[in-house]
Amino acid sequence: MRQLGDERRERIRSEERADMAAHLHDSVLQTLALIQRHADAPQQARSLARRQERELRAWLYVRPRGDGHPTTLTGALDQVTDEVEANFGVTVDVVVVGDCALDEHVDALVAAVREAVLNAAHHSGAAAVSVYAEVVGDARIEAFVRDRGRGFDPGAVNGDRRGIAQSIVRRMARHGGRAQVSSAPGEGTEVTFELGLHAETAM
Repeated sequence: MRQLGDERRERIRSEERADMAAHLHDSVLQTLALIQRHADAPQQARSLARRQERELRAWLYVRPRGDGHPTTLTGALDQVTDEVEANFGVTVDVVVVGDCALDEHVDALVAAVREAVLNAAHHSGAAAVSVYAEVVGDARIEAFVRDRGRGFDPGAVNGDRRGIAQSIVRRMARHGGRAQVSSAPGEGTEVTFELGLHAETAM
């Protein structure tokens, strides 16, 4: 029985090593080859490296559901970062302290953060956007989206930027949270978020 148990454990370890080797071959090594080919385009090389870092971290620690969608706040924010960097060519620096499972309310927070990041990428003129999110105990999530771009006057928002009210502030309010936009011409923009957590969401 001991011999059979040892053989089973060794087989499991071998399978895990094979899975790791396959993943490294399929993603990491291919990305390294792409980075070498784009060595004369530093922004594109950095974007590839950052995307691979997030993908590997997710593969190791935050496995997505079978349909490829993330199941945690960290995974969802990494997905937002990948999308924005790929489509706009800006750097999105994300720091997440703690983590929690996704539910409809946390999904709404992620969607509001995504809108804030998209606004910064599209309108600010900044080369980088910072995202910070923290799960405070099992009580709430606090998040910030900042850029050092051209800024704007929130009291004189043009029609094409009404998404701030609809997709950020009111969305958060509908889910029991809040969002506040602070900006001024020439001083960049900061959007702050706060959302209470339900007991089953905290990790």
